[in-house]
Amino acid sequence: MNIDKILKLFVPKDHSFFPLFEAASDNLLKGAEMLKKMMQTTDYEELERFNKEIKDIEHIGDEITNNTYNQLNKSFITPFDREDIHELTTNIDNVLDSINGISRRICLYKPKKFIPVYSSLASLIYDAASEVRNAIHCLKNAGDNRNKIIQACDRVKDIEHAADELYFEGVLMLFEKEEDPKELLKNNKILEILERCVDEEEDVTDTLKAILIKMA
Repeated sequence: MNIDKILKLFVPKDHSFFPLFEAASDNLLKGAEMLKKMMQTTDYEELERFNKEIKDIEHIGDEITNNTYNQLNKSFITPFDREDIHELTTNIDNVLDSINGISRRICLYKPKKFIPVYSSLASLIYDAASEVRNAIHCLKNAGDNRNKIIQACDRVKDIEHAADELYFEGVLMLFEKEEDPKELLKNNKILEILERCVDEEEDVTDTLKAILIKMA
């Protein structure tokens, strides 16, 4: 056992990180909820309104991320490895950045119609964000909540597999039915970032599982 691990046994840990993790996961869920609602309308004024709300939520996420990094810089003893705190914070921020990116591209590209897979993928993004939130709210008492965290992570993995299938269905539909090359490119790019967003949510849960392994 190295000196850092020995010190952690005797020095009180800084628990100020858990409210920041929880705030980040709550904010992520809000962003996912706005995206889900956004995919249920094709009215451009409504789309712009949702885009603004998501952008505001993303800015709040940036503030939480910066506060977490600042706390990390001034904390001597952390609840788990510093690298894992940084990775967890960054991964949550990446998901919210992708949600904002989806929203911005929709308003920028203005596709003539939304393919049905958009709404389905947005729903999966929301479901995965909900599981991420559940897992992170259990992190403060990770020992007692280990099984709950693992179950939430496993559900995100299942959601990611479902998103992969929907993505390929969407691509197939596009290439079979869309004759306008511009619309095909627009929709394909939106599909790609929707699918990637779910991948990034799985990255969050991979970090949580790594934290659990180290805490065992």
